Amino acid sequence: MTDVKMAQNLADQLGEISPSSAVSLQMSVDNYLEVLRGMIDLFANRRGMDTVYVTATISFEAIKRILQALDIDTSKIYFVDCISHIMMGASASQLDEHTTLVESPTMLENLMLKVEYLLRRSQAKEKLVIIDSINSLAIHNNNWILSEFLHILVSGLRAKEAYSIILSVEEHSTPELNNIVNLVCDQGLRASGKEV
Repeated sequence: MTDVKMAQNLADQLGEISPSSAVSLQMSVDNYLEVLRGMIDLFANRRGMDTVYVTATISFEAIKRILQALDIDTSKIYFVDCISHIMMGASASQLDEHTTLVESPTMLENLMLKVEYLLRRSQAKEKLVIIDSINSLAIHNNNWILSEFLHILVSGLRAKEAYSIILSVEEHSTPELNNIVNLVCDQGLRASGKEV
């Protein structure tokens, strides 16, 4: 399957889910760009959604540059960055109105509060929350805390009728981590667009 078809297939699969659904999306590192295109450009942007993008793997600046290189509109994307402060010492003075920092990926309660704030502030009819990636959060948190975090976060997103996508990188996943994610998600997809 070509990259463009894979991105469109993913967007079509996401288009079939209902608001307040949580999706586990397994991808390969090699498919990352097309996953971004499928989720953000072909799914969220085409529907006029506000997207809250939680970055736990790479900085919001790097993701923004990738999206701009792919000619994807970033005007409706709001970043909650969990990695820039701890890895690069980024501060609030370096941010724009679309970005907020969480000091560490271990501060899961703070992360939830920032996501909730951005969703309350949003005027869009539909909203999408992307967690990129659960593998990175698992490095910084034990499985019990991560499981509790996901249950509370996804329950809150369902109550707000927001779509949620939890990204996991196949090459870095464990059966235990997959089970934690599958317990809170309604559906599982692979980057190819096939159901898990």
